Amino acid sequence: MQKWYHIFSKNTGLSIYIWIIFCVLPIYFIIRSSTPTEVLMGIVMIVVFFTTFRLSFIKKGWTVYVSVGIEMVISIGMTFYFGFVYFSLFLAFFIGNIQNKAGFIALYVVHLVTTITATSIGFFTQSQIFYTQFPFIIISVIGVILLPFNMYNRIKREKLETQLEDANKRISQLMVIEERQRIARDLHDTLGQKLSLIGLKSDLAEKLLHKHPEKVQKEILDIHQTARTALKEVREMVSDMRRTRLEDEITHVQQMIEAAEMQFCLKGNPILERTPLLVENVLSMCLKEAVTNIVKHSKARSCTVQIQQSPSQVCINVIDDGVGLGDYDTSKGNGLRGMRERLEFVNGSLDIDSDDGLILSITIPNVIQQQSEERLL
Repeated sequence: MQKWYHIFSKNTGLSIYIWIIFCVLPIYFIIRSSTPTEVLMGIVMIVVFFTTFRLSFIKKGWTVYVSVGIEMVISIGMTFYFGFVYFSLFLAFFIGNIQNKAGFIALYVVHLVTTITATSIGFFTQSQIFYTQFPFIIISVIGVILLPFNMYNRIKREKLETQLEDANKRISQLMVIEERQRIARDLHDTLGQKLSLIGLKSDLAEKLLHKHPEKVQKEILDIHQTARTALKEVREMVSDMRRTRLEDEITHVQQMIEAAEMQFCLKGNPILERTPLLVENVLSMCLKEAVTNIVKHSKARSCTVQIQQSPSQVCINVIDDGVGLGDYDTSKGNGLRGMRERLEFVNGSLDIDSDDGLILSITIPNVIQQQSEERLL
């Protein structure tokens, strides 16, 4: 329903000037009457009609139907006594604003039947005036038939467009939140590993400073190179151009494990086949986070990365011989939570076994690649 001060919509299909003419026109039909009683009665009917018509837009519930009923009676009275049939267009316009389907249909049928009946009778009771405005009466009847449906569908469409606009705004807000979370995960995964490596190299350089000073320069160069690599990755991540191959990530992981004075073992082929770059990037980021956690928390002496490929999925097991999780709550760690969120995006899963050391199993199906091939076929 429109507000009371929006009596005439811009989208009624009729110009606002035509509506103004319809508002002034009943005065002409009334003053044509011969008796003052009829003139007074006509003015009262006009005032009551427009008052009720305006109030109809701010009423709710059953009072709306009462108002429309009063307006129909006045419209029929104006047709019989003064030959003015154009109040029916006002009613047609208002009925189109009623979005209750049952109420709309009921009022539409009643209004159509009463309008046609009153007009037909008017041709016999006031044939002269009705025949002089015959083309306009036909246009009014057509308006009574079409205008309610036009208004009903238009208002319904506008509501749907408003809901769609609100949904798009909500989606935009959710996309912003998701993007912030993604940036937070990427910063944690990217900078976390590199800063941990810099810390390990710094500790190692401090230990070698007195025992093997000739090796300190190499460690400092490694720290410098790691810092430059971290800066480069951050720049690439911000520009949303970063895509990490698993083969390259294995090299970085091996460097990190060896810098922590741990043994590294690779089983399987790091060059993935039939795997989309998006999936490979998720695997690389998860592997990086898993190894970073091992270096920082596991106190392990060795780390093994197993890569298993099949036509249906890719599985990476990261195994260490450290202290395991113990009583640690895996739902509280930002690293593990970020891994799960990434894997959920590509329908992957993360399994953790902490009986002897720690085994992280990262599994991602090749469904995305298969769907792409089906579309190509």
